[in-house]
Amino acid sequence: MGKIAFVFSGQGAQYPGMGESLYKISHAAKELYDNAEKLRPGTMAQSFSGTKEDLMQTKNTQPCLYLVDLCAALALNERGIFADMATGFSLGEIAALGYSGAYTPEIGFEIVTKRGECMQRAGETADTAMAAVLKLDSETIEKVCSEFEHVYPVNYNSDGQTVVSGLKSELAQFKEKISQYPCRVIDLAVSAAFHSPFMESASKEFADYLKNICTEPPKIPVYANMTAHPYPDNVTELLPQQITKPVQWVRTIRNMIDAGVTTFIEVGAGKTLCGLIKKISKDSKIYNVEDAESLEKTVEAVMKNA
Repeated sequence: MGKIAFVFSGQGAQYPGMGESLYKISHAAKELYDNAEKLRPGTMAQSFSGTKEDLMQTKNTQPCLYLVDLCAALALNERGIFADMATGFSLGEIAALGYSGAYTPEIGFEIVTKRGECMQRAGETADTAMAAVLKLDSETIEKVCSEFEHVYPVNYNSDGQTVVSGLKSELAQFKEKISQYPCRVIDLAVSAAFHSPFMESASKEFADYLKNICTEPPKIPVYANMTAHPYPDNVTELLPQQITKPVQWVRTIRNMIDAGVTTFIEVGAGKTLCGLIKKISKDSKIYNVEDAESLEKTVEAVMKNA
């Protein structure tokens, strides 16, 4: 059997009720949620019974998603399935690094809470949004973006899907321009223009915060969105930059496959990353864990193929 990679879900995948069933069946998940609740009271209520509107706010989305991401991974560990390497989509990297031992789960929760607050403040300084362009090559999308001052390609999700960030006013013009090509544009359920220059103030504030955080070299390779290669020993070098730089998802997954990964397990809310990986690699085995039911299915399938 080849290597197993855990891929940690990112912002936009959130939904009310996420994590609750894992909390009920996993000792590690319960411990993580209970400790997080002491650090940030109300987080469990936001995750288990909050509204979509509550979870749309970046300052709430990020700590809530971090918990379900990491809990899904720890629940797999309890069942005897471990990752040889990991990556995460945007905020999912914070959970991936926590899983790798770069910091404790509790410190990771504090880090992701601060990150969400920084990005929330940055997002409130301009009227911005994000949209996914489907069924069109990234080179064409980059060319159209270059015609606008405040529209940027930011997530290279698959060969036929690229996400752009920008001012809402210019994004409307961008969508009109890009419609000249055979493609489809979908607005994303996020509150700001992430991974773009609009996040520069968040990156600087986050970098200042991380100066006082002690980290360790990851115990397994964690592939960075920004470089598509494993994080260096000092993870705080890249974490602030990641906020303003594009997510190189296609390159990341291909590099992990080249490193021996044959099985990807998305841990956290939804199956978005499963869908993207299927488009990148038809030969990989792909599973997800977001709740008790998907945990059982994935454990059975992985153990059967071991």
